[in-house]
Amino acid sequence: MAVLLSTKANAMQDWREALLALDPSLEIRMFPEAGDPAGIEAAVVWTAHDMAELRRYPNLRLIVSMGAGVDHLLRSPGPPPGIPVARLVDERLTTGMAEWVLLNVLRFHRQDLDYRAQQAQRIWEELPAPETSSRRIGILGLGELGTAAARLLLHLGFPVMGWSRRPKQVPGVEGFHGPEGLAAMLGRSDILVCLLPLTPETRGVINAQSLALLPRGAFLINGARGGHVVQPDLLAALESGQIGGAALDVFEPEPLPAEHPFWGHPKVVLTPHAASITIPRSAAPQVVKNIHRAREGRPLLNLVDFAAGY
Repeated sequence: MAVLLSTKANAMQDWREALLALDPSLEIRMFPEAGDPAGIEAAVVWTAHDMAELRRYPNLRLIVSMGAGVDHLLRSPGPPPGIPVARLVDERLTTGMAEWVLLNVLRFHRQDLDYRAQQAQRIWEELPAPETSSRRIGILGLGELGTAAARLLLHLGFPVMGWSRRPKQVPGVEGFHGPEGLAAMLGRSDILVCLLPLTPETRGVINAQSLALLPRGAFLINGARGGHVVQPDLLAALESGQIGGAALDVFEPEPLPAEHPFWGHPKVVLTPHAASITIPRSAAPQVVKNIHRAREGRPLLNLVDFAAGY
């Protein structure tokens, strides 16, 4: 039985080598060269793979998503019914996202956009020194990624708040949950960080209404999914000064069209869905473990809860 590998062409060989280094007995087939469909027992795939295509494999017993987010798996028609789906919970992936969040919190906290604008105009002017202890950070989503980012920010002395679907306790983080909790946290967030899973309930959560609840001049950091942000509402908030700046790594659609106003906006810093990139040699061990567990009928690691959407 074989493992079907489907990801970006430039990462395919790295994934193959990482999996074989852990279990040389694996037969790896690299999509679209899938061979006999009956020989595929597991599919390790990324966002571009068509879920309908996976219905071709009658003996498929496991699907692994090459990332923390799984919203791409939930799009119609979804994965084959009855086939378990696992996502990656990887230390390097988590650290990478926490680094990206910290980079952009400090970018806004230390007035980097203002200093870069002054540099472009050859202006030598010292801006008022910011106070870390009074710059309140609100994090949407206290899963693996949100909790890691929160701990890093707490270590530097930022007051950190976090919102989750259900009550969650993270030492040092002021917790909020539910619609009333969301409004309360937004009203106190000088920098808002979105690390939520994308579900029908969270789609469009950053909109005109929620942006208006933030303190005037607040900053937005989105490393989750483009679908969380209503783009015209964010652009309007940037133009009005309600939002002082935004760091965006994710968009709808992707790649971001060349004519989109985010590209040239002076208050927007963007990256091409590169905040945290899965490193095959780091993530491969849990993939191999799940392949072995599926073969042996043992409980799988990091299963997706389709009812919850993540």
